[in-house]
Amino acid sequence: MSKPVVAVVGRPNVGKSTLFNALAGERISIVKDTPGVTRDRIYADVEWLNHSFTMVDTGGIEPDSKDVILAQMREQAEIAIATADVIIFMTDVHQGLVDADAKVADMLRRSHKPVILVVNKVDSFQKYMADVYEFYNLGIGDPMPISAASRLGLGDMLEEVVKHFPDTSKEEEEDTRPKVAIIGKPNVGKSSLVNKLAGESRVIVSDIAGTTRDAIDTVVKYNGKEYIFIDTAGLRRKNKIKEEIERYSIIRAVTAVERADVVILVIDATEGVTEQDAKIAGIAHERGKGIIIAVNKWDAIEKDDKTIYKHTNKIREILSFMSYAEIMFISAKTGQRLSKMYEMIDMVLENNAMRVATGVLNEIMTEAVAMQQPPSDKGKRLRLYYITQVAVKPPTFVIFVNDKELMHFSYTRYLENRIRDTFGFKGTALKFIIRERKEDR
Repeated sequence: MSKPVVAVVGRPNVGKSTLFNALAGERISIVKDTPGVTRDRIYADVEWLNHSFTMVDTGGIEPDSKDVILAQMREQAEIAIATADVIIFMTDVHQGLVDADAKVADMLRRSHKPVILVVNKVDSFQKYMADVYEFYNLGIGDPMPISAASRLGLGDMLEEVVKHFPDTSKEEEEDTRPKVAIIGKPNVGKSSLVNKLAGESRVIVSDIAGTTRDAIDTVVKYNGKEYIFIDTAGLRRKNKIKEEIERYSIIRAVTAVERADVVILVIDATEGVTEQDAKIAGIAHERGKGIIIAVNKWDAIEKDDKTIYKHTNKIREILSFMSYAEIMFISAKTGQRLSKMYEMIDMVLENNAMRVATGVLNEIMTEAVAMQQPPSDKGKRLRLYYITQVAVKPPTFVIFVNDKELMHFSYTRYLENRIRDTFGFKGTALKFIIRERKEDR
């Protein structure tokens, strides 16, 4: 089931990153006193009571002039409106209500998305409550006083946020159609790929604020089976600086991957695989989705007998953390090899949901241990007692050992490779949980 997405919008220095870090439980964004400094991780998985959601920091405002701030806040609001289930609109009690806040509030109000108005830096409720009331003038509901730095009022705020989460349990149970997210940098041909797979131009890349993320789902029927393609191309602006485009495409990728079973990462063959491709691929890898790498525009490449080999090696080198991903060389323009795409999606779906019997797993483990002794430290050797599969999507295994510290990453990788040798598991990550069990007497 996909997690709800909560986006944070607000002017520079109102404390978005501080809130982000307080909720994510680690310093993910860089927090400095220079406005516009939020540069690195822009999303985090947050757990609160029985709820888990993905929080997105829309960030990216550079305060050159008032006009630029307003323009970029609008941009931010647009991203939030398009991708989030709930929007946290953050203001600052010390700076008070400013013109840019009112204009963005207007956009958010018209979006009909749930907006939680948060007034930050309220370190003392008695001292600042009179100033908080001023924010009622925005006309988007009750302002909630918080202090992200002192972690005051966060519980009340989250209670308000989770009230607006969509009840997806019923929908998700009914809709068992495979969901395939098409992700990648701007202009690599994501929409063209969906259009070609759907056999008609159905993905409209629109510049209208408020295009909902559901509007870009395309249902395609192939060989009697329905697939839902989630395209992340929509809502692009011509005048964005490179960094904004990058941030934007990553946010779109996070929200699409969250809802998908299989992810197709589209890479431009003429450019080769880039660092940004690796960032976007990392999102799908972290969430344990089935992954297919589609190298598009293959028709535009001059080839000899080593071209595929060179491209494959380069991809494997840069995306070394996901060596299990399947690679296809395609052309969305000419339709080259696209008929194979559905077979590949079905295979990856099957592998992502594959279960292996406990007896068979333990046989593989016993054999692997006999072939390569587990590591030891200071005379103490790692002993592996038992392995069992506890979940699918991604396939998740628990290994019981005598000492967790001795279970080195490389030995876990060795066992993973033995399991893959037997069952393939092509196109899907495998997850391993190491548990300690006291030695049997």
